[in-house]
Amino acid sequence: MNNFVFQNPTKLIFGKGMLDQLVSELAHVGNRILLVYGGGSIKRNGLYDKVVAILNDANKDIFELSGVEPNPRVTTARKGIDICKQEQIDFILAVGGGSTIDCVKAIAAGANSEHDIWDIVTKKHHASSALPFGTVLTLAATGSEMNAGSVITNWETNEKHGWGSPYTYPKFSILDPVHTYNVPKDQTIYGIVDIMSHALEHYFHHETTTHLQDRMVEGILKTVIETAPQLLDELDSYQHRATILYSGTMALNGMVSMGYQGDWATHNLEHAVSAVHDIPHGGGLAILFPNWMQHVLDENVERFKKFAQRVFDIEQGELSDREVAIKGITALREFWNTIGAPNRLADYNINENTIEEMADKTVTANKNFGNFKKLTYDDSVAIYQASL
Repeated sequence: MNNFVFQNPTKLIFGKGMLDQLVSELAHVGNRILLVYGGGSIKRNGLYDKVVAILNDANKDIFELSGVEPNPRVTTARKGIDICKQEQIDFILAVGGGSTIDCVKAIAAGANSEHDIWDIVTKKHHASSALPFGTVLTLAATGSEMNAGSVITNWETNEKHGWGSPYTYPKFSILDPVHTYNVPKDQTIYGIVDIMSHALEHYFHHETTTHLQDRMVEGILKTVIETAPQLLDELDSYQHRATILYSGTMALNGMVSMGYQGDWATHNLEHAVSAVHDIPHGGGLAILFPNWMQHVLDENVERFKKFAQRVFDIEQGELSDREVAIKGITALREFWNTIGAPNRLADYNINENTIEEMADKTVTANKNFGNFKKLTYDDSVAIYQASL
């Protein structure tokens, strides 16, 4: 285990009816609030009206930015930045899923910078501060509600990059599982895959003495595996929605990855796919992750064996360590198939014609990427071909 310093300043407010806490959380912020949300689901399910009523009762001046995309665009973030600067916004409130929160992080950083936000996303410049913001979460998936990370897409250049800053942690995040009841089945599946993928990215590393961290990651994975089928059979179950929602937060708030660095190659591979084809992030991860696992298996067979035995209860018997490891990879694929996740790029009408373009984008920032095993352009091509 490496030395580390851990700090997470986000206040997590979890449970039924906890939207009422928004009143006290906004009591000490300025009056000019930018409300940011996505495609309108919060208006259909009544959450928008509740939030606006709270803001009006608190005598806040409300400005709005709607239409944040599932893969949030830098152009949308720029619109929000312009509103913040022109209207002298004091505080931003994100109401939605991870895409809305990711966009708000870009808005918050860009509003306090003289640099274009894309230059911050691509790390040509760094944020030196950010407008304060909070979130009301409506989707279990990204964990963006309790971390500093963000993923932004530039559709003009077909690029999609993850970035973050010490200044882009939410001040608070309100998580009421009831607000996720109306998430449709396909989006619920994508969220489940995303949560598991975050845990998997943490799990594959070469550090030693991470026994507790490993067990925590395995616990998240097993909990999601046990809960997901029940939730998909009963989409309005408070108990199951709450379990998945909390799992999503814990999978990517830094609690399970102290003292080591995970891999993150598969996320880089998926970002390149959705930058070109604009597919759902969770769908892309479901397709790619087992193929990445197969591709890098021999880098550390023992690690994959541990995953197979501890997460999917694969027994050794007469099997070799490598055979046990392969059974674990197969079990992951079969589980995702069982819950209805896609398993081939062809499911999104993606064929070999764009493999080279996508592979180019995986090595835009670095010729080698990933931490468990350093991958190259040729590795990207091979994984994409295996995923067709």
